[in-house]
Amino acid sequence: MQLGRVVGTAISTVKHRTMQGWKLLVVQPLRADGQSPDGDPQLAIDTLGAGRAELVLLSNDGKSARDLIGDPTSPVRWTVLGIVDGR
Repeated sequence: MQLGRVVGTAISTVKHRTMQGWKLLVVQPLRADGQSPDGDPQLAIDTLGAGRAELVLLSNDGKSARDLIGDPTSPVRWTVLGIVDGR
């Protein structure tokens, strides 16, 4: 699991068949300090309704992502597990 900041959404007219109907976010993974970028932005499946600039908890467990999608051949790897409450 890793913290990440939502930097945008991905909209595509053509995508892998297993990604049809899923909200796709562009998320910048962050280091433990919650501020510094940790690698390149990633495409993540979102079932929770996270919005732009929100801090989220990510998983890069591809098997769990494919189980969520319901297709073991899906290229999906990243999923949003939670939205961090800033209060």
